[in-house]
Amino acid sequence: MMNDKATHPIPPEKQPRPAKHVENSTDATRGEPLAMRANKRKAELELALGKLPEDDKRARNDIEVAMSSISALLTGDVDHLSDTTAAELSRVLESSKHLAETNPVSKSRK
Repeated sequence: MMNDKATHPIPPEKQPRPAKHVENSTDATRGEPLAMRANKRKAELELALGKLPEDDKRARNDIEVAMSSISALLTGDVDHLSDTTAAELSRVLESSKHLAETNPVSKSRK
């Protein structure tokens, strides 16, 4: 049976571009010690907070909560985290993973 619909290749200029992967420290540091990953994420969030306008209260609050949560969990012996602390720290890292991410500006919008 013949197929009435012919498939034509889409010219390269018409093909959608793949989404650019934005990697943050939470993803980039997988496999490193948990406390080190958390400290890197906290530093990343501190930088992002410094770049945010003062009137962006919701984003600033979200970042501040994540930073304070990380700080509260990284007390005591960070080289030997309890199972409970490690689980909570992992949860905080995962839930704050996309905080302060921005979408790259497309060339057509510049």
